[in-house]
This record gives sequence, structure tokens and C-alpha cells, in this order.
Amino acid sequence: MPRLVAVCAVNRLRSDAGAVGVTAIDKVVVDGAVKIGSYGVYADVQADRKHHGGLDKALYAYGEEDAAYWAEQLGRDLPPGWFGENLRTEGIDVNAALVGERWRIGDRVEVEVTMPRTPCQTFARWVGGADERGWVRRFSEERRLGPYLRVLVTGRVAADDEITVTHRPEGAPTILDIYRGPQRASAALRRNGERPMGA
Repeated sequence: MPRLVAVCAVNRLRSDAGAVGVTAIDKVVVDGAVKIGSYGVYADVQADRKHHGGLDKALYAYGEEDAAYWAEQLGRDLPPGWFGENLRTEGIDVNAALVGERWRIGDRVEVEVTMPRTPCQTFARWVGGADERGWVRRFSEERRLGPYLRVLVTGRVAADDEITVTHRPEGAPTILDIYRGPQRASAALRRNGERPMGA
């Protein structure tokens, strides 16, 4: 049964060498039932709101199966929140999710898959800086990205809540089908006169 392993929110803002100067990627598990609003997990924040957050990126989900793969590759424990995710899931292939696919989490909350995560240099610095050179490319090439989610119905969720796929739009691409790698995805959309979702 697909389930929610953990709900995560920002632990603290950390200094970062990027343009914003701080990052909210440091997320930790929130105990108990957690409120999910239109903009995501209650009390969570995004430091760089140009590229993160908003209605189309209200939540970020990452699979326990993918986290286990990276834990083995990197030789370290990667607890829920380590990828900057709000939802750590289990038993659902989040990378095979279709754009427009809908999930119900627990009894009430409903979300919709919008797009894949595009890894950035902030993520690379969080992973380990010089110790993990080429992390953005490596993460991209493994295609274990996880999806961003829009919140359709607000409510509360908690660890061990069941995740049910309620709708899979026929003919829609998966998040991996539309992923073109860092920078290239946004550039391709702009060449075609489109705006990237969430931009």
C-alpha cells in the first residue's frame, strides 16, 4: 500500500553562497497531523521564491526507494527531509507520475502532479560542495527527481497515511518525459514562446 512516510518542514534557514544568501533546503520531520494549505506544509518556507514554492510547487515529494538508492551511493543516512522534500513517500513510483495525476493523501488532502524537480547548485552545495562535484548532472542522469505537487484540497496529513492515485490523465507525459535537465527545460519552453510552470 502506498503511504506517506513523513511530512517535513524547514528546520532553519542556512547561509548559502547563491544569490539569495540563504536556503530553506534543511527540512526535518514534523510529528503528528500537519496542516497542508494551498501553499504547502504549514510553517514551511522557501527562501528563493522565484524558483521554489507557489501554487504549482506547493509540495515536493520524494520516494523512500530513491532515498535508499542515494544512501547506498553516498554512504550516509538520508532521513526524510534531506532532499528538501515535504513528503517522503513509499510504495508509489513518484518518477512515473503523470503530469496532471491526482493523489489523495489520508482522508481529505488531494494533490496534483505538476512537474519534476530540476536540481540546482543550492542542492549541490547542500549535498556536499566539493565532495560531490557534478552532483546536479549526476542527480539528473539518474532520473530520480521526484515531483512537485499542487494542492487541490487542503487538510491535515500524517505519517502512515495512505496515498491513493485517484486520477491518471490519459495520454499525459510522465514527469521524466518532460524533464530536459537543468537550464535546458526552461530554455526550450521560452524558445517555443511558453512560460515554465511556476515561473
